[in-house]
Amino acid sequence: MWKRIKEDIQVVFENDPAARSKLEVVLTYSGLHAIWAHRLAHKLFKRNFLFWARLVSQISRFFTGIEIHPGAQIGRRFFIDHGSGVVIGETCIIGNDVTLYQGVTLGGTGKEKGKRHPTIEDHALIATGAKVLGSITIGKHSKVGAGSVVLRDVPPNSTVVGIPGRIVIQDGIKVGKELDHCNLPDPVAVQFREVQEELERLQTEIERLRKGSEVR
Repeated sequence: MWKRIKEDIQVVFENDPAARSKLEVVLTYSGLHAIWAHRLAHKLFKRNFLFWARLVSQISRFFTGIEIHPGAQIGRRFFIDHGSGVVIGETCIIGNDVTLYQGVTLGGTGKEKGKRHPTIEDHALIATGAKVLGSITIGKHSKVGAGSVVLRDVPPNSTVVGIPGRIVIQDGIKVGKELDHCNLPDPVAVQFREVQEELERLQTEIERLRKGSEVR
């Protein structure tokens, strides 16, 4: 247990340059508190103490602003940055070395039964305000850009942005934790620009043909 606690604290220092001391991290980081509370709630949930598991999770939600259902399965070195507004559903499966930012929702799409929440594989990063909905998989080393809404599977080593989420980078590019939230590629803007360029080309061609007919 102590080894896991030390590991959790170390992950904060690796991911947050604002972390200054172990005491500060242990006492003030709500994401860390939510993860520790979830471990207790999950143990109660697995032993079928469902009411007590849910009670622990709701107390944690009250104090941290982070809601993690006791049934969610979470791997090692999970990091929640800031954390306010994060929601993780009951059938979520989160791998190792996953990072979530504030306002992220890992939710369902309705009243379906069984596996109805996302699977987030190792080393994935979900940026601020992103919504990942349904029984889909975010592949290893993939990134979901800020404010995106993802409704379909994302293959490994991919970057997804937009509403609905579109893959803008996949394979062949070094993938790390660094994601520039302020300079995400915009696939919609790219398509509009291509359409505009095509219209300008057609207008030029029409003007050329019109002048040609006038000369004749």
